[in-house]
Amino acid sequence: MNLTTRLQAIICADPQRLRILQLVRELDLPDCWVAAGFVRSAVWDHLHQRSDAPLPADIDVIWFERSQASAARDIELEGLLRLRDERLQWSVKNQARMHLRNGDAPYASASDAMRYWPETATAVAVRLDEQGEVEVAAPHGLEDLFGLIVRPAGRFKDEKQPIYQARLRSKNWLATWPQLKVLP
Repeated sequence: MNLTTRLQAIICADPQRLRILQLVRELDLPDCWVAAGFVRSAVWDHLHQRSDAPLPADIDVIWFERSQASAARDIELEGLLRLRDERLQWSVKNQARMHLRNGDAPYASASDAMRYWPETATAVAVRLDEQGEVEVAAPHGLEDLFGLIVRPAGRFKDEKQPIYQARLRSKNWLATWPQLKVLP
């Protein structure tokens, strides 16, 4: 079984995550995905044989549409998602504007934006297609995610290394997933 198929199986076996993907799908946003800890934690919990895979503190929803790149639109979308499930902490970000905050060149798509995220294992997203099948976006591949490797991506290898190191300390992933291999 290839890694994409394995990831799809992990997500499909989690009714809670499938429900969230359906809620996000109902927004009918362009180039829209649920990303980061939502996916990463599910895989790492599975690989650590944790029977309970709790959701992350926030649900990262990314999308891409240049004509709607205001923070106000994202806040509006978070409100719509809270109406569907107020128990979840929704974080919606149109990646068409995030390059400004991150000091990068403009992104071409949501998947392109993930190439600039801090770690390769976090730069993974899933969504439901129109037939209800799980699609996967992983611009750095899935090898590090399934290999339990935490490694910096892009500029986080050098010029943004202090941000990467601070993130590692704040996340303290090894306390939850002790089999991780954290690379400097």
